[in-house]
Amino acid sequence: MLHTGARMARALVLFSLLLAASGSQATPHPDPELLAELRNAVSGSDSFVDQYDAQVWLVDMSARLERYIPNDKKRLEFLTLVHREASRAGLSPELVLSVIQVESAFDRFAVSRVGAQGYMQIMPFWKKEIGRGDDNLMHAQTNLRYGCTILKHYLDREKGDWIRALARYNGSLGRTKYPEKVLLTWERHWFVNY
Repeated sequence: MLHTGARMARALVLFSLLLAASGSQATPHPDPELLAELRNAVSGSDSFVDQYDAQVWLVDMSARLERYIPNDKKRLEFLTLVHREASRAGLSPELVLSVIQVESAFDRFAVSRVGAQGYMQIMPFWKKEIGRGDDNLMHAQTNLRYGCTILKHYLDREKGDWIRALARYNGSLGRTKYPEKVLLTWERHWFVNY
């Protein structure tokens, strides 16, 4: 675990990188709206260990996600929600982001050819199975709650074997193409080592 001062320094460096990436480098002070959004996202999430961890993670992931969700406020709200739902389920938020990228390319309204819906491509039959037929799988929190819960179940069932758990999640148990794609996406785009 990083010392508090080191975490704060890392958060400031990452925040500076985010500003540079968004074209705000010439501005001597950070965009006050973005700063307020970040503060709100950090203080509004109960899934982070502390505010410095939250700032580091949100700034880092926000820069990575910008091409998919250009709006700063929506991006921070989405990341906070992903972190909360993944943490609630006991999953790595970065791995959940990888699943979302592979499944829907961060399209909240994605529908597959077999009818899977939303960010994590949840099959509608799950609503009937749990007696919640009125749930809206296009609603971000609902979709993430279902997806993270299902993925965690498969991970537990497969005793931590990510290849088998991801294959089950995708309905392709016995094949490795989908799990390898998710893990490669995680390694290339979402992996963190801080």
